[in-house]
Amino acid sequence: MSEGSAPSNAGLFQPVAVGRISQAIVDQVRALIRTGELAIGARLPSERELCERFGVSRVTVREALRVLEANGLIEIRVGSRGGAFVTAPTTGRIGEGITDLLSMSALSAAEVTEARVVFELGVVPLVCERATDEELDELMALCDEAARAREGGTYTVTMSFDFHLRVAAAAHNPALVMLMRSLREPVLMSLREAQHEGRQGVAEHRTFVEAVRARDADRAQRVMAEHLQRTARRVAGR
Repeated sequence: MSEGSAPSNAGLFQPVAVGRISQAIVDQVRALIRTGELAIGARLPSERELCERFGVSRVTVREALRVLEANGLIEIRVGSRGGAFVTAPTTGRIGEGITDLLSMSALSAAEVTEARVVFELGVVPLVCERATDEELDELMALCDEAARAREGGTYTVTMSFDFHLRVAAAAHNPALVMLMRSLREPVLMSLREAQHEGRQGVAEHRTFVEAVRARDADRAQRVMAEHLQRTARRVAGR
C-alpha cells in the first residue's frame, strides 16, 4: 500500500456497539496496525467514512482518533492532503508507557534490584565489546562528578542511575537504553530504600570503567555483580 492511500478493503472496519464505543474503535485500529493490515504511512478513511463503517457519530470517531494520536499510533495532518495517517510510535513514547506501567505497579525494592541484576549483567559483555574511549572518558567524568558531590554533601541517587544509564548506552543498542530509562523511577526508589550514600558505589563505578577499558568482561561482570548484590542485600535488610 503506498503512502497516503486509504485502505481499499472496506471490510477492515466493523460496526461497534459495546461498552465505551470510542475505545472499541481504538482497539480495532490498534489491532489492524499490529497485524499489518494498516501499514505505516497508510491514511485512514475520512471521518465521514469511519462514521459510516463503525456506525457511530462523528464525535465518537474524533474521540477515538485523539486517543490513537495520543498513543502515537496515528498522526493527524491538516490541509488539502491532510487526514489521519498510521505512524510508528517513537522509542521515547514507548519508553514512557513502560515507565508509567512500572511506576504504578506495586514493585518492591528487592524485586527491582533482582531485575537489575539480570538486566545489567547481561549488558556488560556488549559494553566491553562496543564502548568507545570517549564514552569511557565520559563515564569516568561522571565518577569524578559524583565524588565531588559526595564530598560537598550534594550527592543524589540520580547520579548513580545516570551512570548506569550511560553504561547501557555504551552497548550501542537503542532497545537497551529504552528499557533502562523505563526503569528510572523504580531504580531510584530501590536506591533510596537501600540508603545509597555514594562512597562505595563511586569506587565500584571507577573499578568497573577500568575493567571495561581493559576489555576484561569477566572482571567487569564481577564488579557489577558485587555492586548490584550489595544493593540487593541492603534492601533485603541483610
